[in-house]
Amino acid sequence: MSTPKIPITVITGFVGSGKTTLILNLLPQLRAQNPSYKLALIKNEIGDLNVDSQLAAAAEMTGVSELLGACICCTNVGQIGDALKELDETYAPNRVIIETSGSAEPIKLMVELKRLSLETGRYALDGVVSVIDVENWDGYASTSYTAKLQAQQTDLIVLNKWENLSEMAFERTLDKLGDMDVDTPHIKSDKGWISKDLLFGIDERMARDWVALSQQSLTHKHEHGDGHKHDHNEEMEALSITLTSPSSSTASLDVNKLATLLKAAPKDEVYRIKAVLRTTQTPANSDGTPADDSSESTTPKRYILNWSFGRWMWTLDQTEVKEEPVLRMSIFTGRYESNKWLKRIEAKTYTALTGASDGELEVKRVL
Repeated sequence: MSTPKIPITVITGFVGSGKTTLILNLLPQLRAQNPSYKLALIKNEIGDLNVDSQLAAAAEMTGVSELLGACICCTNVGQIGDALKELDETYAPNRVIIETSGSAEPIKLMVELKRLSLETGRYALDGVVSVIDVENWDGYASTSYTAKLQAQQTDLIVLNKWENLSEMAFERTLDKLGDMDVDTPHIKSDKGWISKDLLFGIDERMARDWVALSQQSLTHKHEHGDGHKHDHNEEMEALSITLTSPSSSTASLDVNKLATLLKAAPKDEVYRIKAVLRTTQTPANSDGTPADDSSESTTPKRYILNWSFGRWMWTLDQTEVKEEPVLRMSIFTGRYESNKWLKRIEAKTYTALTGASDGELEVKRVL
């Protein structure tokens, strides 16, 4: 049986864009859902002093590894494997965030992480996120070649520090991104806060809680210390999909049909697809590798799916859950995109049971 891979999220962006604040705002969300969840950080900075790492440690990050002195995409790229191995052996984290220096080129780091994934079978790149300081974008975007690369070589752009700008000034930032041929999906943060459901996919430790959570109305609200309540439904929408069967304990999802959705969903419309399902088939990850090394059987196995901006990873889950739907899935889309995908899902284009079995499909918008 294959060992679950550690998902890695890369967060990049120019100096002062708010990367560390974004990360620190993720910790309370993760712990509220699973108090024992272990999030580790690899922090890269040019120089020999890293205040941000001390902030992360003070916030009780599970483990922090510093790569100081040079940019992670250049001389330090070879040290990533050692840092990941040390965090893995010392803390056994459920996820690792790599926060790059402001001068890093994401593509070089992505190539190294891909190599480590193939070499060790232990890690999986979950996504690359670039943070943009909208307030100062006009100043550094036109002079920094790296800032342009960080906006282009990414899965998602988080627009930060936009609250004090006029609508015209904010639109000017979007125009600049367009002029740079950047078609990456973007979302505004709420003073450095963004939902973990958008940045992170499901992994083994979070699956149980997510299943319980998805049975409720998924209204993502965040309460600030000043008492202000902000409804996080302005930048994305969400669908909840459930497929049940009278023979729930033996029914199996056709993952080959579901794979057509994973391949077809454009990343400028669909941000995340998360699912927990049972199947007798062995699903394949986006790189073509099988989800586990066990053979197909007549007994359905439980898998966790994490789709992130065109890449996806399956995890075999040994948790025994009785009377569970054959499929429970959430799809997070951009604004005004959910109705189109709701109709496609309702048409049963991507969901079916194996064999001649028939199931009951429920699709609803929850955000």
